[in-house]
Amino acid sequence: MSFQYTPAAERAMQAAACWVDPTDGPEITPLALLLGLAEQLECRAAKLLESVGVDVEVLQSRQPTLRRRERSKSDQGRIFLSQEVENDLQAALLRLDENPRTCQLATEHMLLGLSLAEDPLAVWLRAQGIDPQAMEAEICARYGIDHSPIPIDFDEPAIPPADAPSTTPTVPTAGQIGLLRVLDAAANRAGEAVRVAEDHARFVLNDAALMRECKEIRHSLAAALAVLPSDERLAARDTAGDVGTDISTPSEGRRIDVDDVASANLRRLQESLRSLEEYGKVLDPALGRACEQLRYRAYTLQKQFAERGGRLGAGVAQTSPLNDRRRRLAAAQLYVLIDGRSSPEAFATLVEQLVAQDVDILQLRDKTLDDRTLLARARHLRTATVGTKTLFIMNDRPDLAVLADADGVHVGQEELSVAEARAIVGRERLIGVSTHSIEQARQAVADGADYLGVGPTFPSGTKQFAQFPGLAFVAAVADEIELPAFAIGGIDPANITEVRRAGLHRVAVGGSVLNDVDPRAAVDRLRAALA
Repeated sequence: MSFQYTPAAERAMQAAACWVDPTDGPEITPLALLLGLAEQLECRAAKLLESVGVDVEVLQSRQPTLRRRERSKSDQGRIFLSQEVENDLQAALLRLDENPRTCQLATEHMLLGLSLAEDPLAVWLRAQGIDPQAMEAEICARYGIDHSPIPIDFDEPAIPPADAPSTTPTVPTAGQIGLLRVLDAAANRAGEAVRVAEDHARFVLNDAALMRECKEIRHSLAAALAVLPSDERLAARDTAGDVGTDISTPSEGRRIDVDDVASANLRRLQESLRSLEEYGKVLDPALGRACEQLRYRAYTLQKQFAERGGRLGAGVAQTSPLNDRRRRLAAAQLYVLIDGRSSPEAFATLVEQLVAQDVDILQLRDKTLDDRTLLARARHLRTATVGTKTLFIMNDRPDLAVLADADGVHVGQEELSVAEARAIVGRERLIGVSTHSIEQARQAVADGADYLGVGPTFPSGTKQFAQFPGLAFVAAVADEIELPAFAIGGIDPANITEVRRAGLHRVAVGGSVLNDVDPRAAVDRLRAALA
C-alpha cells in the first residue's frame, strides 16, 4: 500500500529507514518509525513524545539491537514498511477519510496510528501518557473534522438533509442504542473468532505465517473499530437483557475436532465482519469500507487454513491423488532438477539411475528443447516414475504438466501465479514456487503453494543470480514457514551442513548430480550429508 506524506512525515519516514536491526530485514518496524518521528524535533509528533518524556534514547533502550546506519543515496527512495506499520498507517487514514482539506499523513497521524494498535509498543506508548483519544480530538479540531456520533432514529431518515443543522441529541434514541449494540456484539464476535483462529495457527498448526495474518487482521480490526465511541458502546451493552443469549442450536454445542473449531470460528469471523460492514456504514462509511476489506481477507484466511491445516479434511477425499502427493512431498528431502540431456537415450539413462536411487522428487527443467521434444521427455519421465517413490514435477509449464500427467508444476516469481497455474493443472496436482525473500515466501503461502524453493543459497554452477539472500533467508523460512521448503542454489555435500544448521533439512540440487560422472554416487553422498 502506498501513502502520501507531508514533508515532515517524509523526513521521519526516511529517518526511520535508517534504524535497522541486523537480525531483521529492511522493513520499517513500529519502533523504527517512532525513532524516526522522535528525531524530527520540530514536528508535532516529536513534541508530543517529548512532552511525556519519550526521546530517541528512551526508545532505543527498548530494543538495543536496533542501530542507526546512514543510507546510501541509491537507497533514499526505497522505503519498505512492515505489515504492522502499514496497519497502523491505515488506521490513521481512516481518520483522514472524512477530511476534505488534507490527503496526506502528517507526523501526528503516524503517532496516532501507532498508539491505536494492540501490540506491546502501543500499550507502552499509552502507559507513557500518549492518549489516542486526546490526540484524535486535537487533530480533529485542527482540521475541522466532526467525529461526533451521527444521530440515528429509526423513524427518521438516517442521513439528515444537507441544509439541516448538525445536532447531537443529549439523550440517545432507541435507534442509536440499537446500532451501538449491534456494532458492539459484532465487534466482540469478530475479535473472539480471530483470536481462536490465531491460537489454532499458533498451537495446533505451529504456523507462524498464518498466526501473523490472524494477528494482523485482529490489529486491523481494532484500528477500524477505534471510530466507535467506547463509552457509549459499553453503556449500550446489555448482556443480561440480550434475547439472543438463550437461543442456540445443537451444532453450537459440539465440535468434531480442533479443525472444526477453527473452521467454525473463521465462519463466525466472516459473518461478524459482514454485520460490522453493513451497520458500520450508518455510523461511519470508513468503518464499513475497512470491514469489507477485512471480510475479503477473512475469506482468504479460511482458504489458507483449509490448505495448511485441514489438508486431509478440506473437502478432498483421503485417498485422492493430491493427498497421496502431499504425503510423499512431506517426507521428501532430496529434490533433483534435470534437463532433457542431449538425446532420448541419455535422458532415459539418467532418469533410470535417479529413480533407482529413490530420489524423492525429479523436476524436468529445460529451456532449450522445443515443446514437442520437451513433452516427449516429460512423458518418458512420467512412465519411469509411476509406481515409484519419486514425484515428477514439471518446471514452468503447467500445460505440459497436464499433458504429461506430472505430479505437479513449479513456477518462479516472473512466471504464472499460483492461482493461474492452479487454473490449468487443477486441484489434484502440486504447485511449487521459487522464493528469494521472506516476503515472497509469505506470499506463496498465502497464494496456496504446496512447497517452496528457497534461495539462491550459494553461488550456482547451473544458474546465474543477481542477488544471494543466502543462509539468512534459509533461517528465516525455517523459523516461520511450515510448508515443505527446499534450499536451492549451489548446494553440494560439502555445504549441506550449513543449510541444516540454518534450519532446513530439504535441498534441491542440479549441478552436483548432473555434473558428476556417477549420478548415483552423487545422490548417495547427498543423502549421507542430509542424514
